[in-house]
Amino acid sequence: MANRLPDDLVLHPISADPRPVSEWLTTFHLAPVVLDPYTNESSWILKTAVRVLDALRGADARVSFVVTSDADDARRFLGPVADDFLVFADPDRAVARALGAASLPAFAFVRVDGSVEALAEGWNPAGWRQVARAISDATSWNPPTIPGPNDPAPFAGSPVAG
Repeated sequence: MANRLPDDLVLHPISADPRPVSEWLTTFHLAPVVLDPYTNESSWILKTAVRVLDALRGADARVSFVVTSDADDARRFLGPVADDFLVFADPDRAVARALGAASLPAFAFVRVDGSVEALAEGWNPAGWRQVARAISDATSWNPPTIPGPNDPAPFAGSPVAG
């Protein structure tokens, strides 16, 4: 992937003040799963996304969710998961677009220099496995098993454009 996040892109955590992406990438890579809380597709993959991100917690990457809604709807959609992970609200989908995603859910790996090293769209287990391996290779971590035994069947996702 040749995409790079713009330095002036602001990430809005649901429980803290917004900061430019460059401030989130000073020490750790970023490993976000991007979800649209208003679609079935994102609800179908939520348990899988939690499992994958949980397995990557110890890697030198900020595992997180980017939810294409305001903070209140992100909390409602994620429920108790919102308390267990870093969650960014993305109501205008600026982050989703900057990652280069055309459909959601999406799973990405952003290096500390802001480059998007890997991106998987929809629920494509081979694509998600590739993103997880890129994270694991860069951080000397063990990748999670993808797909897992209770994961849904593959699906294309919904358009980022809405």
